[in-house]
Amino acid sequence: MQKPYSERPITSFQKRVAEAVKKIPRGETRTYQDVAEMIGQPFACRAVGNALNKNRNPNVPCHRVIRSDGSLGGYGMGGAEQKRRRLKEEGVDI
Repeated sequence: MQKPYSERPITSFQKRVAEAVKKIPRGETRTYQDVAEMIGQPFACRAVGNALNKNRNPNVPCHRVIRSDGSLGGYGMGGAEQKRRRLKEEGVDI
């Protein structure tokens, strides 16, 4: 049985990423690179992706983070189709 997201340990890096992603307004997207820059680590875009993939907190809008080429990338809370659906619900033109 998995622990609820609130009981899972997260690293300080994951926490910084989550806090940055929470600042992305509804209906907007940012790239993994943007998030890396938001936390002051511009070369950590791959680590940002890994941190978001491990996130299970529904209050962190990971679906708003996309690849720099405009493609969706992964989504650890339901896959790419769920990510697409959530973005469309927010009015993002995919």
